[in-house]
Amino acid sequence: MSNKIYNDSGIEIKSEYEGGLESSGIFPYTRGIRKEQYRGKLWTMRQYAGFSTAEESNKRYHYLLNKGTTGLSVAFDLPTQIGYDSNHEMSIGEVGKVGVAIDSLEDMQILFDGIKLEDITTSMTINASASILLAMYIALAKQQGADLKKISGTIQNDILKEYIARGTYIYPPKPSMRIITDIFEYCSKEVPKWNTISISGYHIREAGSTAIQELAFTLANGKAYVEAAIRKGLDIDVFGKRLSFFFNAHNDFFQEIAKYRAARRMWAKMMREMGAKDPHAMMLRFHTQTGGSTLTAQQPENNIIRVAIQALSAVCGGTQSLHTNGYDEALSLPTEKAASIALRTQQIIAYESGATLTDDPLGGSYYIEELTNRTEEEANKLISAIDNIGGAVAAIEQGFMQQEIANSSYQYQKSIESNEKVIVGINKFSEEEHQNNSILKIDDSIRQNQIKKLTQLRNSRNNSEVEILLNKVETAAKENINLMPHILDAVEGFATLGEISDRLRKIFGEYKG
Repeated sequence: MSNKIYNDSGIEIKSEYEGGLESSGIFPYTRGIRKEQYRGKLWTMRQYAGFSTAEESNKRYHYLLNKGTTGLSVAFDLPTQIGYDSNHEMSIGEVGKVGVAIDSLEDMQILFDGIKLEDITTSMTINASASILLAMYIALAKQQGADLKKISGTIQNDILKEYIARGTYIYPPKPSMRIITDIFEYCSKEVPKWNTISISGYHIREAGSTAIQELAFTLANGKAYVEAAIRKGLDIDVFGKRLSFFFNAHNDFFQEIAKYRAARRMWAKMMREMGAKDPHAMMLRFHTQTGGSTLTAQQPENNIIRVAIQALSAVCGGTQSLHTNGYDEALSLPTEKAASIALRTQQIIAYESGATLTDDPLGGSYYIEELTNRTEEEANKLISAIDNIGGAVAAIEQGFMQQEIANSSYQYQKSIESNEKVIVGINKFSEEEHQNNSILKIDDSIRQNQIKKLTQLRNSRNNSEVEILLNKVETAAKENINLMPHILDAVEGFATLGEISDRLRKIFGEYKG
């Protein structure tokens, strides 16, 4: 029997108000995947962080942990995301800029210095090179003496949305899907608590989609991953439990809540149709990030209010994990002050708003229930159109999703320019700007420091042994052997991210969008 909870007026708050609705924790999970949602456990509070060097990012992680964040979320720079070492010519001008530069296991060791991986959950926003970064993380956990059965976290590992909306792909779709299912298979045995994919609508929304398109395209991609894993012979009731999702939160408070509720219901039905029998394999678990594209460089302090509204929608919609953007992110990477305010926003919602006291607090609202139903209905129409094309991969290859997003983005921009859509500080209530904001700048010398570290690494490691390990990676790629054990051996031998990626490029080729 749970303890009774009262609000400040002395009124008892029930853990759930039914009103003719099905309960939370019961298929199809519209109202939440478990009973007593946040009474039992709050969402994981993350702050997306990573910039410059591993040393500087490590300082920010310790700062955030001291401020009360409950999970780490790593941002990698563009060269790391697309499989280039910092000394590659394609890395010029990008090292350490939008995330941390990670070239080798040595950098990973520095990144998590003083942080026990067994005691923290880590989310890594990495896709094309996810297998290599995950291998580095596992190698570091082994060095720390961690029980690999206990380490937990998430790799994004969602390559399909890269072709649709983001662009940090390396290999063509088919070998990319093969790498992903290799990760599913390996992790189910070796690191069973790890979430092997975060199927991401976030970047689809950032590219200009509507909330309904974000939902439909994300679930269509999720369906494609499940079907690929089933074809590989994997058990849907095993790998299905480790699938997670990543959604955006924009400013239309009620539409966002309806989207999250519809997502749970649609995914539960979809997984059951694909053969899932274990209820936990049908539960849609998701991380939310507030909308980067909604932030304005003009009157940036207004973004604090936007982020609070967006974060509250995620909580009322039942998120399992949340990142709140810094108010200055339209100008630069977030400063410590902005990151601290963003985290405090989550903590105020958690401990002061009352939104956590009952499951699905807006469930039963005529407006929310109708929005949820219509959102599901319209998203299903898009999914049916994708199925008719031949599934998500075929729809991407034919440019269907990309064109739909482009059309929506164009219409949205037109509505702002015509003043039909009001953006405070942009086309209404604008002011003459006097910018005195402190912004975080990344020095180009970061690349030179990384090159120096790479040179020292190559001079100190056993290069003949590294060559043998890289050859094994190449052979595994060629012969359709699970890549993960060989990538893990290579990173433990201090092969670099770029060297491993190049061996895979040699076999798989590169995708030209």
